Amino acid sequence: MSLSDAQRGELNLAVHEYLLASGYPSAAASLAVEAPLEDAPTEAPADKSGLLLEKKWTAVVRLQKKVMELESKLEAVSAELQGPKKLGGQRDATSWIPRPPAKEVSGHRLPVTKVLFHPVFSVFLTASEDSTMKIWDYETGEYERTLKGHTNTVQDMAFNARGSLLASCSADMTVRLWDFDAFECTKVMRGHDHNISSIAFTPSGEHLISASRDTTIRIWEVGTGFNVRSIKKHTEWVRCARPDPSGTLIASCSNDQTVRIWTFDNGSEKHVMNKHTHVIEELQWAPTASKASINIAMGIEDESMFSEGPFLATGSRDKKIILWDAGSGVAIHTFTGHDSWVRSLKWHPGGNLLLSSGDDKSMRVWDIKTKRCTKTIAAHNHFVQSIDMHPTTPYLVSGSVDQTAKIWECQ
Repeated sequence: MSLSDAQRGELNLAVHEYLLASGYPSAAASLAVEAPLEDAPTEAPADKSGLLLEKKWTAVVRLQKKVMELESKLEAVSAELQGPKKLGGQRDATSWIPRPPAKEVSGHRLPVTKVLFHPVFSVFLTASEDSTMKIWDYETGEYERTLKGHTNTVQDMAFNARGSLLASCSADMTVRLWDFDAFECTKVMRGHDHNISSIAFTPSGEHLISASRDTTIRIWEVGTGFNVRSIKKHTEWVRCARPDPSGTLIASCSNDQTVRIWTFDNGSEKHVMNKHTHVIEELQWAPTASKASINIAMGIEDESMFSEGPFLATGSRDKKIILWDAGSGVAIHTFTGHDSWVRSLKWHPGGNLLLSSGDDKSMRVWDIKTKRCTKTIAAHNHFVQSIDMHPTTPYLVSGSVDQTAKIWECQ
């Protein structure tokens, strides 16, 4: 690329200035004659710190360095684009975790008690002490509609596998079944004598399992709404009861500080597990993808020796999370780090991470293999009562006593 006359004149003056300043007056005089340079100075400048040629040269060096940095970044991006596709930015789906900032949604008049993703649609639900459930688009954060029917705090919600049915339970002592396509309540199930704190579908979708402050666990037939079995062995409020992924077992936790394992078919008790020292708020069965990580945490690396579990995690007001082998009834490991009650747990779909939230206003990410907390996130301005993670897209939602829910993109 050729220089313009103005650029050429500026460069010649800069070279002339540099030659004078560097002690080459004869060379400078020859350049002034041959260039030619009109009104060229004959003496070196008094201030040599602002020489134009030196400024231009150092600028070129800086630009060359910047170009090299950009080329390096371009190569990294090109390699990422040509490699396997990943969710959530630079991490693949087995390891992405929530990153701030979060998108906040609000609309409830009282604390949010539960958040839940729909298994198919790009929406999530919030339940509240204001007795309503609200539906939100998790990609845009836009409010969609409110489901009304309960007359007291909505404590828990659950979808069947296809997302066609929604179950909810409340302090009004009812379980409600909703047609999620029509957004209508189709059944109201009564039988508990006190606050109902948890609800869950069995994997087949044919039954619901509820837990209540009346110290019982009840199994309901979805098709008829009939209460087909009641289990009563806990001595205090049953906070949570959930079926394992196979549908053959039920785990429950209670104010009586025990975790109990039951057979689904006849309600017989298999194990009573004691290690927590306060009310147990939450339990979550580990997905199949967690088996390898949990066995490694147990010190077993030979796959042929792996324990089949099944495994589950519990969170308590004693600020601890305990990982259990439900097959043997043995505690595997106790995770400590929360500064207050542990309220909610959620297994990462990748299997190696467990997420938790609590009354210390934080969310935490626990690595199962290393048995350490790898990230702490200041999530809300008040207690974080519930979290949920989408099984296939990189999103997590959290709900708080501050009456808001937050949508976190994962990377």
